[in-house]
Amino acid sequence: MTVSSMTGFARTDGAAEGFGWTWELRSVNGKGLDVRVRLNGGFERLEAKVRDAVAKRFKRGNVGVTLNVVRSADTSAYQVNRELLSDLISLAEEFDNTSSLSAGTIADLMNVRGVLEVVETHEDEATRDARDAEVFASLNDAIDQMTAHRAEEGEKLDAMLRGHVDNIEATVARAESCASVRVDAIKERLKRQIEELMDAGKFEPERLHQEAALLATKADIREEIDRLKAHITGARDMLTKGGSIGRKLDFLCQEFNREANTLCSKANDVELTNCGMELKVIIDQLREQVQNVE
Repeated sequence: MTVSSMTGFARTDGAAEGFGWTWELRSVNGKGLDVRVRLNGGFERLEAKVRDAVAKRFKRGNVGVTLNVVRSADTSAYQVNRELLSDLISLAEEFDNTSSLSAGTIADLMNVRGVLEVVETHEDEATRDARDAEVFASLNDAIDQMTAHRAEEGEKLDAMLRGHVDNIEATVARAESCASVRVDAIKERLKRQIEELMDAGKFEPERLHQEAALLATKADIREEIDRLKAHITGARDMLTKGGSIGRKLDFLCQEFNREANTLCSKANDVELTNCGMELKVIIDQLREQVQNVE
Protein backbone atom coordinates (compact mmCIF):
# COMPACT_ATOMS: atom_id res chain seq x y z
CA MET A 1 0.00 0.00 0.00
CA THR A 2 1.09 3.53 -0.70
CA VAL A 3 0.77 6.63 1.45
CA SER A 4 -2.58 8.30 0.87
CA SER A 5 -3.25 12.03 1.12
CA MET A 6 -6.46 13.41 2.60
CA THR A 7 -6.74 15.93 -0.25
CA GLY A 8 -8.73 14.87 -3.30
CA PHE A 9 -11.44 15.73 -5.81
CA ALA A 10 -13.71 13.76 -8.14
CA ARG A 11 -16.60 14.45 -10.51
CA THR A 12 -18.76 12.03 -12.48
CA ASP A 13 -21.82 12.55 -14.68
CA GLY A 14 -24.64 10.14 -15.42
CA ALA A 15 -27.96 10.01 -17.21
CA ALA A 16 -31.04 7.83 -17.36
CA GLU A 17 -34.41 8.25 -19.05
CA GLY A 18 -35.62 11.74 -18.11
CA PHE A 19 -32.81 12.38 -15.61
CA GLY A 20 -29.25 13.68 -15.58
CA TRP A 21 -26.99 13.96 -12.56
CA THR A 22 -23.53 14.97 -11.38
CA TRP A 23 -21.62 13.72 -8.35
CA GLU A 24 -18.90 15.95 -6.88
CA LEU A 25 -16.59 14.77 -4.08
CA ARG A 26 -14.10 16.99 -2.28
CA SER A 27 -11.76 15.95 0.50
CA VAL A 28 -9.48 17.99 2.77
CA ASN A 29 -7.54 17.36 5.97
CA GLY A 30 -9.35 16.27 9.11
CA LYS A 31 -8.58 14.63 12.45
CA GLY A 32 -11.08 11.88 11.73
CA LEU A 33 -13.61 11.07 9.01
CA ASP A 34 -16.33 13.72 8.64
CA VAL A 35 -18.73 13.15 5.73
CA ARG A 36 -21.09 15.95 4.66
CA VAL A 37 -23.77 15.00 2.15
CA ARG A 38 -25.98 17.26 -0.02
CA LEU A 39 -28.48 15.46 -2.28
CA ASN A 40 -31.18 17.19 -4.31
CA GLY A 41 -33.88 16.17 -6.75
CA GLY A 42 -35.65 13.89 -4.27
CA PHE A 43 -32.63 11.61 -3.76
CA GLU A 44 -32.25 12.36 -0.06
CA ARG A 45 -33.23 8.76 0.60
CA LEU A 46 -29.73 7.70 -0.55
CA GLU A 47 -27.89 9.59 2.19
CA ALA A 48 -27.30 6.62 4.51
CA LYS A 49 -25.93 4.50 1.65
CA VAL A 50 -23.69 7.37 0.51
CA ARG A 51 -22.19 7.79 3.99
CA ASP A 52 -21.61 4.07 4.29
CA ALA A 53 -19.90 3.88 0.88
CA VAL A 54 -17.53 6.74 1.73
CA ALA A 55 -16.70 5.30 5.18
CA LYS A 56 -15.74 1.96 3.62
CA ARG A 57 -13.11 3.60 1.43
CA PHE A 58 -11.64 6.39 3.56
CA LYS A 59 -10.44 6.49 7.16
CA ARG A 60 -9.73 10.20 7.63
CA GLY A 61 -10.55 13.56 6.06
CA ASN A 62 -13.41 16.03 5.75
CA VAL A 63 -15.31 14.69 2.75
CA GLY A 64 -18.05 16.67 0.99
CA VAL A 65 -20.44 14.76 -1.28
CA THR A 66 -22.84 16.65 -3.55
CA LEU A 67 -25.44 15.27 -5.96
CA ASN A 68 -27.05 17.64 -8.49
CA VAL A 69 -30.00 16.25 -10.44
CA VAL A 70 -31.63 17.72 -13.54
CA ARG A 71 -34.95 16.41 -14.82
CA SER A 72 -36.10 16.77 -18.41
CA ALA A 73 -39.41 18.49 -19.16
CA ASP A 74 -41.24 15.30 -20.09
CA THR A 75 -40.86 13.92 -16.55
CA SER A 76 -43.14 16.63 -15.20
CA ALA A 77 -46.68 17.84 -15.84
CA TYR A 78 -48.30 21.16 -14.98
CA GLN A 79 -51.58 22.07 -13.38
CA VAL A 80 -53.23 25.43 -12.90
CA ASN A 81 -54.35 26.59 -9.50
CA ARG A 82 -57.70 27.83 -10.84
CA GLU A 83 -58.89 29.29 -7.57
CA LEU A 84 -55.80 31.50 -7.23
CA LEU A 85 -55.93 32.45 -10.92
CA SER A 86 -59.62 33.43 -10.61
CA ASP A 87 -58.84 35.68 -7.65
CA LEU A 88 -56.01 37.33 -9.59
CA ILE A 89 -58.24 37.90 -12.62
CA SER A 90 -60.83 39.56 -10.43
CA LEU A 91 -58.19 41.84 -8.94
CA ALA A 92 -56.87 42.64 -12.41
CA GLU A 93 -60.33 43.60 -13.69
CA GLU A 94 -60.87 45.75 -10.63
CA PHE A 95 -57.62 47.63 -11.19
CA ASP A 96 -58.31 47.95 -14.92
CA ASN A 97 -61.56 49.77 -14.10
CA THR A 98 -60.04 52.10 -11.51
CA SER A 99 -56.57 52.81 -12.90
CA SER A 100 -55.09 54.03 -16.13
CA LEU A 101 -52.35 51.37 -15.74
CA SER A 102 -52.84 47.93 -17.25
CA ALA A 103 -53.04 45.09 -14.72
CA GLY A 104 -51.58 42.61 -17.25
CA THR A 105 -52.73 39.71 -19.36
CA ILE A 106 -53.53 36.13 -18.46
CA ALA A 107 -50.00 35.16 -19.53
CA ASP A 108 -48.61 37.60 -17.01
CA LEU A 109 -50.84 36.20 -14.28
CA MET A 110 -49.72 32.67 -15.08
CA ASN A 111 -46.18 33.68 -14.07
CA VAL A 112 -47.32 34.52 -10.55
CA ARG A 113 -45.88 32.03 -8.13
CA GLY A 114 -48.36 29.33 -7.19
CA VAL A 115 -50.63 29.73 -10.24
CA LEU A 116 -48.78 27.21 -12.40
CA GLU A 117 -47.64 24.23 -10.37
CA VAL A 118 -45.33 21.39 -11.35
CA VAL A 119 -46.75 17.92 -10.81
CA GLU A 120 -44.32 15.04 -10.93
CA THR A 121 -45.44 12.12 -13.05
CA HIS A 122 -46.09 8.99 -11.06
CA GLU A 123 -43.51 6.23 -11.22
CA ASP A 124 -43.59 2.78 -9.72
CA GLU A 125 -41.17 1.56 -7.08
CA ALA A 126 -39.30 -0.73 -9.46
CA THR A 127 -38.51 2.19 -11.80
CA ARG A 128 -37.32 4.34 -8.93
CA ASP A 129 -35.13 1.56 -7.50
CA ALA A 130 -33.53 0.93 -10.89
CA ARG A 131 -32.67 4.61 -11.29
CA ASP A 132 -31.33 4.78 -7.71
CA ALA A 133 -29.03 1.87 -8.55
CA GLU A 134 -27.68 3.73 -11.61
CA VAL A 135 -27.12 6.90 -9.61
CA PHE A 136 -25.38 4.99 -6.83
CA ALA A 137 -23.13 3.13 -9.28
CA SER A 138 -22.04 6.53 -10.58
CA LEU A 139 -21.11 7.50 -7.01
CA ASN A 140 -18.83 4.47 -6.78
CA ASP A 141 -17.06 5.68 -9.92
CA ALA A 142 -16.52 9.07 -8.24
CA ILE A 143 -15.16 7.38 -5.10
CA ASP A 144 -12.73 5.41 -7.28
CA GLN A 145 -11.60 8.66 -8.88
CA MET A 146 -11.01 10.35 -5.56
CA THR A 147 -9.17 7.31 -4.21
CA ALA A 148 -6.83 7.54 -7.21
CA HIS A 149 -6.41 11.30 -6.71
CA ARG A 150 -5.60 10.90 -3.02
CA ALA A 151 -3.07 8.17 -3.89
CA GLU A 152 -1.47 10.44 -6.49
CA GLU A 153 -1.14 13.22 -3.92
CA GLY A 154 0.15 10.61 -1.49
CA GLU A 155 3.06 9.76 -3.80
CA LYS A 156 4.17 13.40 -3.65
CA LEU A 157 3.77 13.38 0.12
CA ASP A 158 5.78 10.17 0.42
CA ALA A 159 8.75 11.76 -1.38
CA MET A 160 8.64 14.84 0.87
CA LEU A 161 8.31 12.78 4.06
CA ARG A 162 11.22 10.53 3.13
CA GLY A 163 13.29 13.62 2.35
CA HIS A 164 12.61 15.02 5.82
CA VAL A 165 13.50 11.68 7.44
CA ASP A 166 16.76 11.62 5.46
CA ASN A 167 17.56 15.11 6.73
CA ILE A 168 16.84 14.04 10.29
CA GLU A 169 19.17 11.07 9.86
CA ALA A 170 21.98 13.26 8.51
CA THR A 171 21.60 15.73 11.40
CA VAL A 172 21.56 12.92 13.97
CA ALA A 173 24.78 11.58 12.43
CA ARG A 174 26.39 15.01 12.87
CA ALA A 175 25.22 15.15 16.47
CA GLU A 176 26.60 11.65 17.09
CA SER A 177 29.93 12.71 15.63
CA CYS A 178 30.00 15.68 17.99
CA ALA A 179 29.07 13.50 20.94
CA SER A 180 31.78 10.89 20.35
CA VAL A 181 34.43 13.60 20.61
CA ARG A 182 32.52 15.43 23.28
CA VAL A 183 32.46 12.54 25.80
CA ASP A 184 36.23 12.21 25.76
CA ALA A 185 36.59 15.99 26.05
CA ILE A 186 34.24 16.06 29.04
CA LYS A 187 36.17 13.31 30.77
CA GLU A 188 39.47 15.07 30.15
CA ARG A 189 38.13 18.42 31.37
CA LEU A 190 36.63 16.87 34.51
CA LYS A 191 39.83 14.99 35.21
CA ARG A 192 41.89 18.17 34.92
CA GLN A 193 39.49 20.12 37.14
CA ILE A 194 39.51 17.37 39.77
CA GLU A 195 43.27 17.27 39.79
CA GLU A 196 43.39 21.04 40.26
CA LEU A 197 40.90 20.89 43.14
CA MET A 198 42.74 17.98 44.71
CA ASP A 199 46.00 19.90 44.58
CA ALA A 200 44.27 22.75 46.38
CA GLY A 201 43.07 20.27 49.00
CA LYS A 202 39.55 21.70 49.14
CA PHE A 203 37.34 18.64 48.56
CA GLU A 204 37.07 15.01 49.49
CA PRO A 205 38.26 12.70 46.67
CA GLU A 206 35.24 10.34 46.90
CA ARG A 207 32.73 13.18 46.68
CA LEU A 208 34.58 14.69 43.73
CA HIS A 209 34.49 11.44 41.78
CA GLN A 210 30.73 11.07 42.46
CA GLU A 211 30.01 14.57 41.19
CA ALA A 212 32.22 14.04 38.16
CA ALA A 213 30.43 10.80 37.28
CA LEU A 214 27.05 12.52 37.64
CA LEU A 215 28.05 15.39 35.36
CA ALA A 216 29.43 12.99 32.75
CA THR A 217 26.18 11.00 32.79
CA LYS A 218 24.05 14.11 32.32
CA ALA A 219 26.21 15.26 29.42
CA ASP A 220 26.07 11.90 27.62
CA ILE A 221 23.52 11.97 24.73
CA ARG A 222 24.10 8.46 23.41
CA GLU A 223 20.67 7.27 24.60
CA GLU A 224 18.96 10.14 22.77
CA ILE A 225 20.96 9.33 19.63
CA ASP A 226 19.96 5.66 19.83
CA ARG A 227 16.27 6.53 20.26
CA LEU A 228 16.37 8.99 17.37
CA LYS A 229 17.87 6.27 15.17
CA ALA A 230 15.10 3.88 16.23
CA HIS A 231 12.46 6.50 15.36
CA ILE A 232 14.05 7.00 11.93
CA THR A 233 13.79 3.26 11.27
CA GLY A 234 10.18 3.27 12.51
CA ALA A 235 9.23 6.17 10.23
CA ARG A 236 10.68 4.44 7.18
CA ASP A 237 8.92 1.19 8.04
CA MET A 238 5.58 3.04 8.27
CA LEU A 239 6.12 4.79 4.94
CA THR A 240 6.98 1.48 3.30
CA LYS A 241 3.89 -0.17 4.77
CA GLY A 242 1.66 2.75 3.70
CA GLY A 243 -2.10 2.82 4.23
CA SER A 244 -3.79 4.86 6.94
CA ILE A 245 -0.68 5.81 8.93
CA GLY A 246 -1.27 9.52 9.58
CA ARG A 247 -2.02 9.21 13.30
CA LYS A 248 0.98 6.93 13.90
CA LEU A 249 3.31 9.29 12.06
CA ASP A 250 1.97 12.23 14.04
CA PHE A 251 2.70 10.41 17.31
CA LEU A 252 6.20 9.52 16.05
CA CYS A 253 6.84 13.20 15.33
CA GLN A 254 6.07 13.94 18.97
CA GLU A 255 8.65 11.33 20.00
CA PHE A 256 11.20 12.85 17.59
CA ASN A 257 10.59 16.24 19.11
CA ARG A 258 10.95 14.96 22.68
CA GLU A 259 14.39 13.52 21.95
CA ALA A 260 15.45 16.69 20.12
CA ASN A 261 14.44 18.79 23.14
CA THR A 262 16.45 16.55 25.48
CA LEU A 263 19.45 16.76 23.19
CA CYS A 264 19.26 20.56 23.23
CA SER A 265 18.99 20.64 27.01
CA LYS A 266 22.13 18.50 27.38
CA ALA A 267 24.19 20.39 24.82
CA ASN A 268 26.80 22.76 26.20
CA ASP A 269 28.72 23.53 23.03
CA VAL A 270 27.73 25.48 19.93
CA GLU A 271 27.99 22.67 17.38
CA LEU A 272 25.77 20.24 19.27
CA THR A 273 23.28 23.00 20.10
CA ASN A 274 23.06 23.85 16.38
CA CYS A 275 22.37 20.19 15.59
CA GLY A 276 19.57 20.10 18.14
CA MET A 277 17.97 23.28 16.85
CA GLU A 278 18.23 22.08 13.25
CA LEU A 279 16.60 18.82 14.25
CA LYS A 280 13.65 20.69 15.75
CA VAL A 281 13.15 22.68 12.53
CA ILE A 282 13.20 19.56 10.34
CA ILE A 283 10.85 17.71 12.70
CA ASP A 284 8.39 20.63 12.52
CA GLN A 285 8.54 20.45 8.70
CA LEU A 286 7.94 16.70 8.86
CA ARG A 287 4.98 17.09 11.21
CA GLU A 288 3.44 19.78 9.00
CA GLN A 289 3.40 17.39 6.05
CA VAL A 290 2.19 14.49 8.21
CA GLN A 291 -1.04 16.44 8.81
CA ASN A 292 -1.91 15.71 5.15
CA VAL A 293 -1.52 11.93 5.50
CA GLU A 294 -4.65 9.80 5.88
